[in-house]
Amino acid sequence: MLSLPKIACHTALIQALNMTETLHEADPFWRKRMGQFLENARFQQTIITLIIVNAVILGMETSSTVMASSYGNLLLAVDRAILVVFVLEIALRIHVHRAAFFRDPWSLFDFAVVAIALVPASGPLAVLRALRVLRVLRMLTLVPSMRRVVGALLSAIPGLASIAMVLLLVFYVFAVIATHLFGQAFPDWFGHLGRSLYTLFQVMTLESWSMGIARPVMEVAPYAWLFFIVFILFATFTMLNLFIAIIVNAMQTFSDSERQSTVEAVAQVGQSIEHELHAEVQLLRQEMGELKGLLRGVTQANSNNVPQ
Repeated sequence: MLSLPKIACHTALIQALNMTETLHEADPFWRKRMGQFLENARFQQTIITLIIVNAVILGMETSSTVMASSYGNLLLAVDRAILVVFVLEIALRIHVHRAAFFRDPWSLFDFAVVAIALVPASGPLAVLRALRVLRVLRMLTLVPSMRRVVGALLSAIPGLASIAMVLLLVFYVFAVIATHLFGQAFPDWFGHLGRSLYTLFQVMTLESWSMGIARPVMEVAPYAWLFFIVFILFATFTMLNLFIAIIVNAMQTFSDSERQSTVEAVAQVGQSIEHELHAEVQLLRQEMGELKGLLRGVTQANSNNVPQ
């Protein structure tokens, strides 16, 4: 025989297990509701608005006059409140997506940007206070058009790296030539390889290259115009156009792949809907067959019961 305390403990344990099982069964439902809430357009627009407001506040905090006024404490309070909202949003996303959250690069980017703001910005870590402005970059993950541009730029990195290597070779060759030709006459610009590289970079940007560098060199070496024109044609116009071509091609490829993914996703949804409709039609046909059989049986039974 079980005593009353043991029976009460046993009953409480069963109730706790039942409650845990109920919560476990209800958890996917609430996770789905939270996921729908996080993906809601109004919620996304609210987060974007908070990011913009936070960016304005961070800019205003750089003004010592504003922070010394009566609005300084208010700006700090609003900044902390917005940070709390961002932390809650990240926590909800982790709860909804679980391990999938940490497999998504954009989610990890959001997590890192928000986590930096939580690091105490005092002492040697005071420099991290300036990194709070990185929260503005969350716009890249929330605005689809910006996300496409960043994705295209990331996909263009291999091609850009190849062009950068070619440009580096061009710079090196022309820097060695410039050091030998103009180093003695203009040691401040072409005295050694490092100075030549820096001067050629200024020429490539077309910033005061003619009146500031080329013409003074041409007064000593009249043939210098040929050197600078050939370098500008290679380094500025040709390489710049190659950079633009690689980026445009990467954006086009990225857009095409994204469009293809969308088409495939729509096709899969259509196939699944078609399969479900086919299954429902088969089920309806089976049920109609069963109903016909029942009606036939009832009709036959009624005909047998009719007196002759």
